[in-house]
Amino acid sequence: MTGTLIRTQTDARGVATLTLARPEKHNALSADMMTELEVAARALGRDPAVRVVVLAAEGPTFCAGGDLAWMRAQAGMDPATRRGESARIARVLAALADLPQPLIGRLQGNAFGGGVGLASVCDVAIGAEGLRMGLTETRLGLIPANIGPYVIARMGPARAREVFMSARVFDAAEAVRLMLLTRAVPAADLDAAVEAEIAPYLACAPGAVAEAKALLGALSGQVTQAQVDLAVDALARRWETAEAEEGLAAFFDRRAPSWRADG
Repeated sequence: MTGTLIRTQTDARGVATLTLARPEKHNALSADMMTELEVAARALGRDPAVRVVVLAAEGPTFCAGGDLAWMRAQAGMDPATRRGESARIARVLAALADLPQPLIGRLQGNAFGGGVGLASVCDVAIGAEGLRMGLTETRLGLIPANIGPYVIARMGPARAREVFMSARVFDAAEAVRLMLLTRAVPAADLDAAVEAEIAPYLACAPGAVAEAKALLGALSGQVTQAQVDLAVDALARRWETAEAEEGLAAFFDRRAPSWRADG
């Protein structure tokens, strides 16, 4: 299956690669891109020939987060329309988290905001050394809400406290410590490291792998719809604040927002 902004390709082994294909925009998640990604993920989940899914990205950046032009357009929407629009990323993450197959992330460059959310739903996430990550929403007067349930499920609340509110950018080594990444490897070794994660699954019974993944989710506490709704509502309220208006205006005006106290 090939879309305009998302590509999928499945090899003879049953390994599907789901690729973000908007490199000229650093794979920032636009509305159309998120629609394509959700559709592609749901289709892979239903395909009995697919045994493993790799989430990858074209270009130097894994994912810069939400497309800011798309976010800016939301400022002019009524609250109900904006809530539905901003919930797109929650639906994408749910589609990826619901995959019955193992999901392996291949990350390079930067992963900010929604890109961290994408890493968080992977069963295994491998990052290239030099990767930078961060939950940067609060710099814009927003909050990492729709990705929040999945980020916290991945990191645990104690580690999330270190980076969830501060918008601090951190490197691959710290991402491993924070448990967002399984491990970091030299960029030249990234494909080999991903392949090393794929190989064991190909010796396992696919149905057993799927049932083991489902059991793991049930035993460890899956993200619930109530949590997702709480997060979506929290972001909807945040959009109504003067800080959100100022943060986005400052970004597009290429100036510091009014709250910046660091010069």
